[in-house]
Amino acid sequence: MFRIKVDMPLLFGLLLLCVSSLFVLWSAGGESSRIIINQAIRMGVAITVMIVLAQIRPDTIFRWTPLLYAAGLIMLALVMVAGDVGKGAQRWLDLGFVRFQPSEIMKLAVPMMVAWVITRKTLPPNFKNLVLASTVLILPSAFILVQPDLGTAILILMSGALIIFLAGFSWRNMVILPGLALILIPIAYLFVLEPYQQRRIQTLIDPWADPLGSGYQIIQSMIAIGSGGAQGKGWTQGSQSQGDFIPDRHTDFIFSVFSEEMGFIGVLLLITLYVAIVARGLYIAYYTKDTFSRLLAGSLSMTFFFYVFVNIGMVAGMLPVVGVPLPLISYGGTSMVTLMAGFGILMGIHNHRSLMSR
Repeated sequence: MFRIKVDMPLLFGLLLLCVSSLFVLWSAGGESSRIIINQAIRMGVAITVMIVLAQIRPDTIFRWTPLLYAAGLIMLALVMVAGDVGKGAQRWLDLGFVRFQPSEIMKLAVPMMVAWVITRKTLPPNFKNLVLASTVLILPSAFILVQPDLGTAILILMSGALIIFLAGFSWRNMVILPGLALILIPIAYLFVLEPYQQRRIQTLIDPWADPLGSGYQIIQSMIAIGSGGAQGKGWTQGSQSQGDFIPDRHTDFIFSVFSEEMGFIGVLLLITLYVAIVARGLYIAYYTKDTFSRLLAGSLSMTFFFYVFVNIGMVAGMLPVVGVPLPLISYGGTSMVTLMAGFGILMGIHNHRSLMSR
C-alpha cells in the first residue's frame, strides 16, 4: 500500500515559517487580503511540489540530473534571445499560460549537476574533475549574470561551490582555487558588473554619501531594524513600514518590517527557527549513506542558510543589495516553489537513504 512519506520535523519548521510569512505580509502589504490570498495559494502549490518530490528515490534524481541541467541551459539561452523584459532585466520566459524565471530551476539543477559530476570519480576530486565541476557551475551563472541578475548568480555559484567544498580538497587545490577567486573578484568588479551594481557595493561602504538616492533604502531599513528595540513596536504598528518609508517592504526588505514590529526577541526566534531547519537538513546529510545524496543534501541545507544570511546582511547594511528575498517569508511564488522543491528532494533523500550505494 502506497504511503506518503515526509520528514515531520522539517515539515513542521517549514510550516511555521509559512504561517509567519502570512502574518508579517499582512502588515508589510498594507493589510491587503489580495497579497495574503496569493501567498497562501503559492504556499499550497509549493508544499504540494515538496510532498511529491519527497516520494522520489535519490537514484531517480541522479539519473534525471543531466537532463534537467541541459533543459535549464537551453531555457537560459532562450531567455537571452526571446525573454520578457521587466524592470530593466531580461529574465523571464512567457509560455502564454505561465511566466517564469529559468534561473530558479538552475538553483536546483546546478548543485545536482555538480554533485553528479563529482561523484562519478573518486573523492576527493582531482584537479581535472574540479575544473569540469567548475565549468558546470560557471556556465549557467554567466548566463544569469548578463540578464542581469547578480543575486541569483551569486546564490547559484555558492550552491555549487558548497558541493565542491563538501567533496574535499587536496592541499594544492585549497591554495589554487581561492587564489584564482581573489584574482577574479576585482576583474569582475571592473569589467563584469553593471554600473548600478558597482554603486551598490559603493553604497555598502558609505550609504550616507547619497542618503536620498542610492543609500535611501539601506538607511531606512537600518532605522526600522534599530527602532524595533527588544520587544518591537507590535504587529502592524511599525512607523517605518506603515509610513511607507521602506521600499520593497513586502519582498526583499520584509526583514526590516519584521524587526521593527517584533523586535530583537522576535528576530532571535525567527533565526532560531531557520537554524533548526538547517540543522535538520545537515542531520539528514550526515546520516545519508551514498555520496551523491550526502553532497546534495549538505549543499541544499547550507544554501538555504546562505539565502538567509545574505538577505539579513543585505537589509542590515552589512552586505550589498543584491535582490535576494528572505526565504519563505518574502512575498513571491517562484522562489518559494524552488525552495520547497529543494526540501522535497531533501526529504526524499531521508526517506530512501538506504537504497543507494554510489
